[in-house]
Parts: sequence; structure tokens; C-alpha cells
Amino acid sequence: MQGWSNSPLTESGIADADKAANKLKDFDFAAAYCSDTTRAQMTAQRILDANEASGHVRPQLMSDMHFREQFYGYFEGQDMGVAWTAAGGPHGAKNYNDIVEKYGLGATRDFLKEADPFHDAESDAEYWVRVEAGFALIASNPMLKDGDDVLQISHGNTLLSLMHRFAPEGYDLSERPANGSVTVLDFDTTKPIEEAVSVISYNQ
Repeated sequence: MQGWSNSPLTESGIADADKAANKLKDFDFAAAYCSDTTRAQMTAQRILDANEASGHVRPQLMSDMHFREQFYGYFEGQDMGVAWTAAGGPHGAKNYNDIVEKYGLGATRDFLKEADPFHDAESDAEYWVRVEAGFALIASNPMLKDGDDVLQISHGNTLLSLMHRFAPEGYDLSERPANGSVTVLDFDTTKPIEEAVSVISYNQ
């Protein structure tokens, strides 16, 4: 479980970043945002390199902690299976998918915070306050206008959480999105967050 841990991309991760870069090379990005973790910054730089090489103006990359992955507290750096068993066990759930099936995705965060001996892991409420502040950061950019494409590099569990919250029926959310995949969201900055985000495509 990496969470906020600041690990660089592996060779496989670099290949995944380049795969995403190839898919996004023809977009004209008006702005670019990423998590302030090294792995997200490296991914964003490689995407913007390919985009610029295709003739597009390179936007300034804004790195910010609001786009980080979920914070796993005491469980950061530990085996994922062990962590989710510790979180779900007291509630009769044997793993991550079992927690989601029985209690919903938000419970994975609340149960992990409860299982953390220091209770440092983010609760569901704490997590969404932070993520929503990231959307507010994008919305506050005075240079953006309606219809602009914005690049936003985040993390798998965050993307899955957004899908659980905002996606209509018809998406398979039983597995995390693939590394290097592209998801397209429409963000209407004039609406409250509950109505502002809609899913155009997922895990492409």
C-alpha cells in the first residue's frame, strides 16, 4: 500500500506512463494538475513531453497534495491483503472487495482508520474534504474556459472512488483501473460538487 509514500516509478510504471502519453498526445491541454508524489509527477512529465513533441503548447504543471492517493496511515508500505483483513475482520469482512460488497466503498476508509493503532489513516469524510478541495483548485483557475481539456494525474484508488461516487450504472468497478489507463470526466464548475462531475469514459 503506497498511499502518500513517495516512491518513484518502476520500469513497468514508466512504460505505463508512456502508454498513457501515447493516448493523450493529440490533446490540447489548457492546464495540468497532478498529485505531489514523485510517481504522479513523473507520469505527468512524460505525458506532457509527448504532448509537446506532438506540437501542443505545454501548460505549467501544478503539483498539489489534494490530488494524492488515499492516506493509509500506519498501513502505508504494508502488504495490502494483510491491511484489508485487519480492517474488515472486526466487521466480518475478509478482504477489500468483501468490505465494499457488504458495507460500501466509504467503509474501507473508515474501517482502516479504525484498525490503524494511531488512527492516522484518512476516514471517508476526511478523504472527500481533501479530494473536493482539488476540484475546487481546478475550478478556481481563472485561465480556464468552458470546453477546455485539463490533464489531471492522480492514483488508482482515488479514480475508483470517483467512479463509485459519480458513475452511472454499467461500469465494472470490481477491479482497480489499469495503470496507464485514461478516464475522461466532465466537470461543470458552475454546479455543486454532487452534480458537477459526470463520467464520459473509464479505464481506456
